[in-house]
Amino acid sequence: MSETYSGACFCGAVEVEVTGTPNAMGYCHCRSCRSWSGGPVNAFTLWSPEAIKVTKGSEHVATYHKTDMSHRQFCALCGGHLMNMHPPLNMVDVFAATIPGLAFTPAVHVNYAETVLRMPDGLPKLKDFPAEFGGSGDAVPE
Repeated sequence: MSETYSGACFCGAVEVEVTGTPNAMGYCHCRSCRSWSGGPVNAFTLWSPEAIKVTKGSEHVATYHKTDMSHRQFCALCGGHLMNMHPPLNMVDVFAATIPGLAFTPAVHVNYAETVLRMPDGLPKLKDFPAEFGGSGDAVPE
């Protein structure tokens, strides 16, 4: 049986549920994620769209997309970040902080060439994205 994890926006008006295992977990260091999150790095969990369900407050979910790659979803009431749809990848980043019950086990850093916070943790550091996601797949030094 698949594990199910629940989370919510900052005010609790929107609740989400993810089921199963994420396709990937890691850290994104790109300027867009930093700007959106208000932090030096974004902890991501990538899921198949069918693994995610908004269980409460779907009428409060708003979307902003600066590029076709990222459709960022948030609560229109409190501004709390929920997830980031990636249509070209057919995956959704449910921010790790949104689902606190999930054991976050990062495996990679992406867009590390743009980092403002060095994280010497022994994980692979990719210049941009893995090749299978349209990036170079090139690693950079820790």
